[in-house]
Amino acid sequence: MNVKTAPRADISDSDSGAAAVESRTLYAYLGLLIRGLAMGAADVVPGVSGGTIAFISGIYDELIDSLRRCDLVALQLVLRLRIKDAWQRINGHFLAAVFSGVLISVLSLAKAVTYLLATAPILVWSFFFGLILSAGLYIGRQIPQWNWQRLALLLLGLSLALAISDLKPAQLPETWWILMAAGAIAVCAMILPGVSGGFLLLVMGLYQSVIAAVVELNILFLASLGAGCVVGLLLFSHLLHWLLERYHAATMALLTGFLLGSLKLVWPWKQTLTSVQDRHGEWVPLVQENVLPLQYSALTGVDSLWGLALLCAVSGLLLVGCLEWRARVGNTAGRK
Repeated sequence: MNVKTAPRADISDSDSGAAAVESRTLYAYLGLLIRGLAMGAADVVPGVSGGTIAFISGIYDELIDSLRRCDLVALQLVLRLRIKDAWQRINGHFLAAVFSGVLISVLSLAKAVTYLLATAPILVWSFFFGLILSAGLYIGRQIPQWNWQRLALLLLGLSLALAISDLKPAQLPETWWILMAAGAIAVCAMILPGVSGGFLLLVMGLYQSVIAAVVELNILFLASLGAGCVVGLLLFSHLLHWLLERYHAATMALLTGFLLGSLKLVWPWKQTLTSVQDRHGEWVPLVQENVLPLQYSALTGVDSLWGLALLCAVSGLLLVGCLEWRARVGNTAGRK
């Protein structure tokens, strides 16, 4: 089979991505790194999606397109030692900047995020509640015209997110192939707004183990998980790109439902009905019920901090507005 001309044809198809790379300034790449840092921080938290951050910061479409170009054609170019062509095809500068931020954030913030969740959970979840609510409204505004089909998809996304939030944590064994499968599933949330990779790991009973492995730099554990992440990310990006290219408005409606449904996960005031002790001796909630702030105080005897929580939620709302504005300014300046 003659494939001599196929890579060159596909490279021309990626010229627009390469042109975007070449036209970016150092300041623009710093902005991409910061977006990656925010995505990594979000992915550490159960209930918050890095894909949400990518979407509201204006890099979502380019991220999906760049990931789906990491295909057999790019591999062929690498094997032929045409490294520069392969790098241009996959929009390598962009991916390197974003994922450097993600990696730095995950490695450096794992302890900080878990500490904040342990010491000030109500305020942290309130901030993310405002962030996700505003992000859901933002994505909904990207749909040019609502009709009954798109409304039905929004309700479907809402229902799926609520169903996921009702799943109870399992206790999966930490074998290499389980870790690979878990990584492939959880990483999809990094590019899917509204679904949290951290929560999916929690459902599989692996969240505490993953955080501990990151903190302790358990290389074997992280290598198995990382291999699954790479495979899942590359495969799922092709599906998402296909959906966004052919059914953009419908996909946005579904994702809006996912985001709004995921608000149940990050509601700050919860009553724990049942807990279970994991293999590390940590007690983790098994069944929780959302309650109102005053109910929370009455049930737990702990201050609901509703005033500060409201302030944090408003801060999350305002941050999305700032990210929207900064994305418009950055995308304009970065290509001048």
